[in-house]
Order: sequence, then C-alpha cells, then structure tokens
Amino acid sequence: MNLDNCQRCGRLYVKNLMELCQPCIKELEHEYEICVNYLRENRGTNIQELSDATEISIKEITRFIREGRISIANAPNMMYPCEVCGTLIREGHMCDSCRSRLRKDLTNAAKESAATDTSKRSTEGAYRALDKLRD
Repeated sequence: MNLDNCQRCGRLYVKNLMELCQPCIKELEHEYEICVNYLRENRGTNIQELSDATEISIKEITRFIREGRISIANAPNMMYPCEVCGTLIREGHMCDSCRSRLRKDLTNAAKESAATDTSKRSTEGAYRALDKLRD
C-alpha cells in the first residue's frame, strides 16, 4: 500500500492522482462549486472580487483556471497572475514580456554554450598537435 502525507493538511493517506487526502479532496470540490456558482451569477467579476466574496485563495482559483475547471472565456474581467512577475494574464503561465525575456536568455545561453564548445575543440586540437611533435 502506497502511503503519503497530504500536501494540504499533512494527514497520512493512500496515494492518489490528486496527492490529497479524501477530506481535502471533498473540501477542494466544495470550494470549486462555490467559485463556479458565484461566477455564474457574477460574470463580470475579477479574480480579487471572486476571492473576497468566496473566501477562497487566489492561488486555488488560479489552480482551477489552469486545470481548465473554470473557463474564463465567458468572464471578460477574469485574469490570473503571471508565475514570474505577477502581471495579470488570461492564458498560459507567463506574460508576453516574461516569455520573450526567457526566450532571449535561452538563446544567449545556447550561443555561449556553442562558443565554449568551439573554443574547447580548438584548444584540444592544439594540444594534440603539440603532443605529436614531442613524440
């Protein structure tokens, strides 16, 4: 039997896909229902108003959105924070500026790595030539 501690409350439970104990899963489902019902009645709400009205954390609401359980297609003011800088976004995990910065950093790192590999190869060749001359 696979046992683990619940990520939410710390209780011991039999492992499952959600990595939560049964009471926490029920509580999470209840929070989800509260959010969905509030959004049905108040389509123009934003994430802060939803959190204040339902007393459910922005982190949990964001999790529901990212899992696809809460659709923001019909909620024009519903946005959630970028994982890097906290700017409000409507899709993905990062805003456009953080995404472009990450892309630029990865490109620069790849160029530096390629330059380092090239210099290592040219240095290795020189050592080999010197070693051949000594023999």
